[in-house]
Order: sequence, then structure tokens, then C-alpha cells
Amino acid sequence: MSLVLEANKVNKYFRKPVLFHVLTDISFNVKKGEFASIMGKSGSGKSTLLYILSTMDTDYEGELYLNNELITGKSHQELSRIRNKNIGFVFQFHYLLSEFSVLENVMLPARKLGELTEKEIEHNAMEILKTLGIDKLAKKKASRISGGEKQRVAIARALINKPSILMGDEPTGNLDSYNSENVFNIFKQLKDEQGLSLLVVTHDMDFAQKTDRIIEMDDGKIIS
Repeated sequence: MSLVLEANKVNKYFRKPVLFHVLTDISFNVKKGEFASIMGKSGSGKSTLLYILSTMDTDYEGELYLNNELITGKSHQELSRIRNKNIGFVFQFHYLLSEFSVLENVMLPARKLGELTEKEIEHNAMEILKTLGIDKLAKKKASRISGGEKQRVAIARALINKPSILMGDEPTGNLDSYNSENVFNIFKQLKDEQGLSLLVVTHDMDFAQKTDRIIEMDDGKIIS
């Protein structure tokens, strides 16, 4: 079974106002096609860990591997490219550009990556919107659709560059139970049909219990 993501003895310190050890010796991995969730009470270090794993925070000790390649120590420019190509990210808030259409929002990361023509990007974006059942919203402005729909558009945007792993930081934190269930089902479908790996930080026990594995954190450590 190949590994998509591996953290090896990751330690993180906050230095202000006093030295504080936020993450202690974090080692774990996510296999290809695995759907894992991270749980733990507020302040246990979940989001801090996710920002390191997503390569957005580089101020840590230890090693991080993505698709068996060591990415610790790479330049910000290189990391930005690796992240854009290999990591899809879904936040609690959708961060869509409200003046842009749904389709344009989904196309943005692929335009930034610049590997395909505009026509190919648009085609891929429409395909993903179809998979998520929201292709009829393609031309609508992002400000004109519902909260649940916005989160689905945010997932479509995270998928446009065909990432090796999708990471989520409380992706259902702002949604009612109906829409949370919807998001879970989309994630599960992506895992089952496309072999996508997923790593999701969540407070939602119902959500976590349906994933392949729960990584439990407390006080900056993985406890199970």
C-alpha cells in the first residue's frame, strides 16, 4: 500500500510570548485511498498540525513526505507549486470569490497551475461540478447560492488539479446535519470511485466515526 503523506517526528514550538511546545513527536501516515479524520478538543493542536501537513507552515522540526518525496526544507516557491498540484484544501468557510461565477471559482487553481489550456480547464471544472451534482449552478455568481452549495463548490475547486490528497479543516463546521451528511457522502464517493486520500480535522463525532480511521489528539500529541 503506497503512502500519500507521512509525518516523521514533527515538533512545533510557538516562541511568543513564551516558548510553548505545541506539537510533540507527531508521527503517522495516510495511505493511498484512505479516509482519515483527526479529532481532539480545542487547543489540542489539530489545525496547527494540518497547516504543517498542507505545507503552509514550514516552521517545524521533523520530516514531512508527500508521495514518498521529502518536502521539508523546500523553498516557498517550490512548496506553493507542490501544494497547488497535490493538495486540495477545504476550510470551514468556503472562501469563494463572490463576484465570480461558480465555474470561474472552480477553475482558479488550475489557471494558477498553468498546465492546461483554458478550454481543458473549463471542461474539467464542468466534469467535477457534474460529479458533485451542481453543474446547473456553473454560471451563477458564487454570492447567489446556498451555504451547502458553496461548500460543494469549494470541494470542486479543491479537486480541479486532481490532488493526491484532500485535506479539510472542519469542512462541515458551518453546515446543518443535512449538508454535513452531503459533504461526507461526497468525500466517501471520491475515496471509493477515484481512490482519493482524505484527511479531515473535525469536531463532528458522527462524521469521524464513518471514516476509515480516527487519529485522536490531545495536548499536541497523538494519543490513538
